[in-house]
Parts: sequence; structure tokens; C-alpha cells
Amino acid sequence: MIKDRYINPLTDFGFKKLFGEAANKELLIHFLNQLLPEKHQVEDLEYLPSERLPSSFLDRKVIFDIYCTSSRGEQFIIELQRSKQNHFIDRSIFYSTFPIQEQSERGDWNFKLWPIYTICILDFKINQPNPHNRVIRYVQLKDQDKELFFKDLTYIYIELPNFTKTLDELEDLQDKWLYLFRYLAKLEDRPAALQERIFTGLFHAAEIASYSIEERQNYEVSLKKHRDIKNAIDTALEEGLEKGSAEGLEEGLKKGEERGLEKGLEQAKEEGALAAKKAMAKQMQSANLALEQIAQIIGCSLEQLKNWLED
Repeated sequence: MIKDRYINPLTDFGFKKLFGEAANKELLIHFLNQLLPEKHQVEDLEYLPSERLPSSFLDRKVIFDIYCTSSRGEQFIIELQRSKQNHFIDRSIFYSTFPIQEQSERGDWNFKLWPIYTICILDFKINQPNPHNRVIRYVQLKDQDKELFFKDLTYIYIELPNFTKTLDELEDLQDKWLYLFRYLAKLEDRPAALQERIFTGLFHAAEIASYSIEERQNYEVSLKKHRDIKNAIDTALEEGLEKGSAEGLEEGLKKGEERGLEKGLEQAKEEGALAAKKAMAKQMQSANLALEQIAQIIGCSLEQLKNWLED
């Protein structure tokens, strides 16, 4: 039984309930406008089909969390990612190629592209240097002198773990949205600091008591999946690091006798990381996660994953 008052926006159901339904379109528009420059502020938008089919049966199809276009033609891919992936940046760039290709026109076309934004809301820190510990990073194509080379392709990465402000420290609407992404499900009442009209709609849409029986059941399934993935990853990391460190260190130190302690420790680290990945894979399999999903989370091929699970 669900005890929380408000849904968790970091679950599949919660995210799409709040931002992926036409009835709550205003929420998505307001959130986007806290991220976008003045020239690309959204007045209205249209949801597009989230499944993008490949150009041939040999290619891979993708399913976006939310895909939409503004009334002026800007296109937006909004992705929520809860678990860490080794190649998530590669994936986000791959996703952006679909709206690029779809803008091609039959017949005469001058190759003019409408602005494209890929917005990634991440419940983890990506594997890229972040010396300023930024919560939001804007990435565009620049030349060797760091001059903007192409202005109409933008990636926005929101690393939620870097957002640590309390209610008293919230400075603007952007801060308030980030706070809600992190803490909405933990709130028992609507805080005084979040009294803007837009948040009236958000809290109303997020109140679980107003949902139908079917919606509550769907949310419970989504919430369980969210917790299973987190628990599986946390447990696998803990067990894998313990086992991997012990096994890897023992093996690495044996070889270190011949090659020197420094190289032995390096070998231990590598073998420990591999053992941790294998343990994580087996833990997630026991949580009944699909093999494709496990491979995506760990960052390995499906064939490699199957070999690990057979060990």
C-alpha cells in the first residue's frame, strides 16, 4: 500500500503523469522555460509519438520518454534516467539524430534545421569532469577556440545529485523545480516556499489520493520497479566491491610479486571492477530485470552479459 501523499517524479509513471499528458502540458512548458534561452521560450507545444522507427529493419528503434515540438518548430527530447550508464552521453547524442533526420524534406531542401534540445534529467552523476559541481550543464558544438560553431543543437544534462539546496536556499523557479524533482515524494504538505500558481497544478496532479484504482496500481508497479533497480544496484555494488576487492586484490598481488606492487594494485583494481560488474548483473537478474536493461545499466553487450551470468 502506498503511504506517500505525492508521487515520485523519478519513476516512469510519475514522470509521464506529470509531464507527458496533455492535461498537464502547462507543467512541461513551465519547466522547459526555466532551462531555455529567451529566444526559445515555449508558448505552446504538441506531443509527438515517442517511438521512432529505424530507416531499415537492420537499424535500432528508440523510444523516448517524452518527445514534443513547440508551436514555433523547436523540437525537444526529454529523457529521465535513474540508474547510471557508462555510455549515457553516447546514447543521448544517438537519440538526437532522429529529430535531425526527420527534418529532411522531399524535393528541394536547403538543409535548414529547426533547433533541437535533448534534455536529460539524471539521478546520478555522469562520467565527465565537473570541477564546478554544476547541476545543469549546457553542451553545444564549438570550435577549437571555444567559439559557438552551431547554435541549434543543444544538450542539457541535469545531474540531480549535485542539487543540495534546502527550501530556505531556493533562489528562483529553476531551483524550485529541481527541488521538487528530488523531494516531491517525501513531502507531506505543500511548503510555503512553493506557492506559485504553476505549483498548484503540480501538487494537484501529483496527489495520489485523486488517482483512479488503475492509476494507483500502475504507479505501484512503477514504484516497485524503481525501488528494485535501486536496491539491486546498491546491493550489487556493495557485494561486488567486497568480493571484487578481495578476489582482485589477492590475484593482483600474486602477480604483483613478479611485476611489482604498483602494477599488482592496478591489476587488482581492474579485476575487482570486473567482479563487481558480474555480481551486479547477477543481483539485477535475481530482481527479474530484463537482460537488455541490465546490459544497458552496466554498459556491456548482451552477449558479454550472458557469458557473465553463466559463470
